[in-house]
Amino acid sequence: MNSLDLAADSDSLILVDDSDQDVGHLSKARCHEGKGILHRAFSLLIFNDAGELLIQQRSPRKRLWPLYWSNSCCSHPRSGESMEAATRRRLFEELGMVCPLKFLFKFQYQAQFDDTGSEHELCSVFIGRCSDPVEINPNEILAWRWVSPKALHEQLAAPGTVKFTPWFTMEWARIWHDHREEVLALRC
Repeated sequence: MNSLDLAADSDSLILVDDSDQDVGHLSKARCHEGKGILHRAFSLLIFNDAGELLIQQRSPRKRLWPLYWSNSCCSHPRSGESMEAATRRRLFEELGMVCPLKFLFKFQYQAQFDDTGSEHELCSVFIGRCSDPVEINPNEILAWRWVSPKALHEQLAAPGTVKFTPWFTMEWARIWHDHREEVLALRC
């Protein structure tokens, strides 16, 4: 693990209850141990002008779900940081992008990644449209691509061909079921 990985693992995350009320702070590493401790998080799904979704393959250095494909960007707000500031910060840090984001919903999940640890998050999901060039942070992302909703559904329905993170499969199912019109409205 390099110094960037160690610094990220020591970030203080916001612990929350089921109602998203702050109940304390704990290091990122500790939040992801065992079954995980419920903490605040966010997921961003960025679309281009053609209505394609930007998905990323997580870096092989990620502790949880390395090399899995996932949503455009996801992370955690820091202690004292608003959700708006955190989403803007992380979108630029990971993808070099700046765009308006629209909040869709929150959901809570717990997902175990073998004995390494787990995610246990109350996750706010946002969508946005951006035509900025993609400039990935190689510490976070191995690869990226634009995918149409149709092609994404085909890949998700073909188990074993492409590995996707559990939170992305959960949020995409809900987005497509409950928020399809908002996604389609992002096209030019």
